[in-house]
Amino acid sequence: MRGVILHAPGDVRVEDRADPAIEEPTDAVIRLAATCICGSDLWPYRGVEDAHNAPMGHEYIGWVEEIGPEVRTIKAGDFVVGSFWASDNTCEICRAGYQSRCVNAVPMGMMGTQAQFARIPLADGTLVATPESPPADLLPSLMAASDVLGTGWFGAVAAEAGPGKTVAVVGDGAVGVLAVLAARQLGAERIIAFSRHPERQQLARDFGATDIIAERGDAGVAALKDLTNGLGAHSVVEAVGTQESMMQAVRSTRPGGHMGFVGVSHDVALPGLELFFAEIHMLGGPAPVRRFLPDLIQRIWDRKIDPGRVFDLTLPLGDAAEGYRAMDERRAVKVLLTP
Repeated sequence: MRGVILHAPGDVRVEDRADPAIEEPTDAVIRLAATCICGSDLWPYRGVEDAHNAPMGHEYIGWVEEIGPEVRTIKAGDFVVGSFWASDNTCEICRAGYQSRCVNAVPMGMMGTQAQFARIPLADGTLVATPESPPADLLPSLMAASDVLGTGWFGAVAAEAGPGKTVAVVGDGAVGVLAVLAARQLGAERIIAFSRHPERQQLARDFGATDIIAERGDAGVAALKDLTNGLGAHSVVEAVGTQESMMQAVRSTRPGGHMGFVGVSHDVALPGLELFFAEIHMLGGPAPVRRFLPDLIQRIWDRKIDPGRVFDLTLPLGDAAEGYRAMDERRAVKVLLTP
């Protein structure tokens, strides 16, 4: 099969890779209908994370080609969506709703799903079948459910977005704008998106943002306080993972409020005394997308939400290198790859 390999920072190639096969009785092999490039893929692409000769990709949808002898909940021919973490969905941590920290969790980045086929470990606990094979126009939205929609949704849930709440979202990438969508679906009264980019501002508005703040850092916090009677937001989603974005999120949350942080953290150090006096609730980490998949798939299937709009560039798998460049240069929010 063909698949994406990152040989060194900035050096992405599509090459022949070994076809995946059943290795464990709980595995499945799928034929991808689509895959995509994630903002977190840019960390190794830029050399911030070490990666050499690494298969890339952790988001995936497609048809089940083969299942192991112990797989019970899906069958060959099913169309499935899976999380970027494989999980058994039966351990004590999974049952509590934190499948991304399953005691048997497997990071799907190890599989490299920017490819034509993929092996999915722990298939029963990881894959969720759609009611039938979906129409082509739903593929982008189902693709988003594999990571960025579920991650934005977890951020909004962790921030306890809901009726009567003012929600602020730090970050205007795919996860950030989908956190806006999630906050709207969860019934938030006011949603403030931090964004300096007109196209992303419009997408945030389309997904439900009521206010846009272009300033960032402490200037952004001051602008937010001006909109909230000096108090800050009830609920804040951090969707970047840098020192500045984390502190902006902490400082944007009112005392007693909730902050959900889902940006992959890089060189972040939070000052203990400031956190002590902030007196806020904080929950975050790698999103337990599997917890939300049945609900998100149904909302997409019923056409209640259209998260696939975050894909503003679609390329064939063979042009993946251009997709990485486009996202790295901020010419694209998120790139869909078609095998």
